[in-house]
Amino acid sequence: MLEVCLLGCGGMLPLPDRFLTSLLLRENGSSILIDCGEGTQVALHLCGWSVKRIDHILITHFHGDHVVGLPGLFMTMGNNGRTEPVHIWGNPGLRQILDGLLVVCPQLPFEVHCHDVAELGYQFQLGNLQVQALPVEHRVPCLAYSLSLPRAGKFDVAKAQQLRIPVQYWAPLQHGEIITYEGRTYYPQDVLGASRRGLKLTYATDCRPNGELVRLAQDSDLFVAEGLYGDEEKQRGAAEKGHMIFSEAATMAQQGHVRELWLTHYSPAMREPTEYLAQTQKIFSNTKCGENLLMKTLRFDDSQPRETL
Repeated sequence: MLEVCLLGCGGMLPLPDRFLTSLLLRENGSSILIDCGEGTQVALHLCGWSVKRIDHILITHFHGDHVVGLPGLFMTMGNNGRTEPVHIWGNPGLRQILDGLLVVCPQLPFEVHCHDVAELGYQFQLGNLQVQALPVEHRVPCLAYSLSLPRAGKFDVAKAQQLRIPVQYWAPLQHGEIITYEGRTYYPQDVLGASRRGLKLTYATDCRPNGELVRLAQDSDLFVAEGLYGDEEKQRGAAEKGHMIFSEAATMAQQGHVRELWLTHYSPAMREPTEYLAQTQKIFSNTKCGENLLMKTLRFDDSQPRETL
């Protein structure tokens, strides 16, 4: 399973009742944070998940409402006893940005390792999660992220018994290990059925819609996407700034056959996003307006097959 918490849903600046857009994911005891604007650690505290367990941070782009919360977060992590390295991922120039931010906290009890996503071909692994990044259209270089948790096929007990594989090797084979026993080698595919449907989450803010982004989000269990405005009359202004509105995000969700859409990164000028929800649901019915600390647990579903990245 994959636990998800939308820490905030605001864009540009935090408001008393609306934290800046950031997403926290938890899988197998490790947490991944996407973006970290001003005040993110307040939302993290209210969320109740341990900041000490944040092993990876994905940055979409280098505007202040997505990165300036990093120094405070790192100091809080250090004060909570974090000593293991933290890995941070983003566009070229990340190291320079981070060096500037960390001037105010130069003596952290852990190392911070920067990774240039472009050098990795926009695909990399975070524990069990496969991550695919996509450059998207904004006023500065920006990335959307899709995270997939694959699921192996069901273990075939009868086949394992037929091959006379000792029981103590069943679990290692089920977890992808190759086993050699009494001169014979056994592979996971010898005892596993076809791959089952995994889990997929896609996150895209501060960007314009396009076909590549639809393909990135294809078949996502959850699509977290920007909706700077709900008003159709503000589409042109949003586009000029490299943003999208509710209807554009919903259209991509419909085209990508995602299961659920959360709207986020609202303009401070839009005080009541839910006013535009009904008209947006006419495009994609399973749309929700994101709000502070909106949570969901994504669980495996065998009803549909899915290819992994």
